[in-house]
Amino acid sequence: MGNPAAKTVHQTKMDRFAHLKDSIADYVQCKERILTGLEDEERIEIQKKKIMDRLGATEEQWNDYKWQLANRFTDINDFADLIGVSPEGIADIQKVGRTYRYAISPYYLSLINPGDLNCPIRRQAVPAPDELRPDGYLDPMDEAGWTPVDLVTRRYPDRLIIKVTNVCGMYCRFCQRRRLIGESDKNASWDKIKAAIKYVRENKEIRDVLITGGDAFMLSDNMIERLLSSLRRIDHVEIIRFGTRTPVTLPQRITENLVNILKKYHPVYVNTHFNSPREITKESKEACERLANAGIPLGNQMVLLNGVNNHPHVVRKLNQSLLKIRVKPYYIFHPKMVKGTSHFWVRIQDGIEIMESLRGRTSGMAVPTYIVNGPGGLGKTPILPNYLMYIGTQKAVFRNWQGKTFEIDNK
Repeated sequence: MGNPAAKTVHQTKMDRFAHLKDSIADYVQCKERILTGLEDEERIEIQKKKIMDRLGATEEQWNDYKWQLANRFTDINDFADLIGVSPEGIADIQKVGRTYRYAISPYYLSLINPGDLNCPIRRQAVPAPDELRPDGYLDPMDEAGWTPVDLVTRRYPDRLIIKVTNVCGMYCRFCQRRRLIGESDKNASWDKIKAAIKYVRENKEIRDVLITGGDAFMLSDNMIERLLSSLRRIDHVEIIRFGTRTPVTLPQRITENLVNILKKYHPVYVNTHFNSPREITKESKEACERLANAGIPLGNQMVLLNGVNNHPHVVRKLNQSLLKIRVKPYYIFHPKMVKGTSHFWVRIQDGIEIMESLRGRTSGMAVPTYIVNGPGGLGKTPILPNYLMYIGTQKAVFRNWQGKTFEIDNK
């Protein structure tokens, strides 16, 4: 007859594991339809070939970041047919281009799916009429008001930013610093960079320096080494970080020579900005692995963008895929209220829903911190779903990721 109690225990275990499976069944069913660039490699190769033919490029040129920069697309007439833009769409983009500059690397253009008008790559790279809405502010974080010397933004007691360039491999349509993207690309002069380094040297509480822009890796290798060596001679500078989107938009920039320079000045960290699974390609994977192999920790700062990644399953696929290429999901940034970007804005509830969907349903390594930036320079403020339901002098009551409540002593 067997032991009924043992059967009950066994059935309870089976029910428990079945419930765990059910809790991610919806994601398992749809994740194969959320393609990474690695999973869509054949289509991307077709686009790449069309672009190379248009530009008369060799494979060697394609793999040279300086060629990529020199051949960025800056006129919609030169690439409209490659991504399926209608004549009406061309006129709209030209109109936006008279107000807001755009430039797209040939590599990043190859990621656009011409058959999908809602392609998340297209949305990030190609100007849209919505950019001419009046909503928002040119400098919502008041960076100008937190600038003690040229190039430096300082909002926190022990760390600061040095903005060394206004150049990027691709000008993202949601950029928080689009006010700085002028008619010409310009790296900061060494004299201005020296003045920023002098400020760091004179303020001994600064232990963490973030080099950004624009894109920090748009400096030459020689200038990057000069900057790093100068900062490393300051005893109280413990950590040097780079903010760069080149692994995503211009992975050819992550050369062996650049990596060899960076690893001489450890601890060096790199934070990048993958916003869509489609940005994880063979080239971006190789770029990230080259950095990781040099002992450089990689973090990802995803910007939550309407029509790009504001869906729990898209973010889960992105974060799980990032871990496979050794990039740790670090932040999800709520979009800032930058003028010309209102079509990307989402509700805070959307971000909380995404965070709720990650916790417990994927590795903690794949769960970043959701951040809202306080307007006017009030800094990064984390937002979490409410897991703490009650706290008193004797006990605290929580709910877990499944919605089950529990108590712990609080004595």
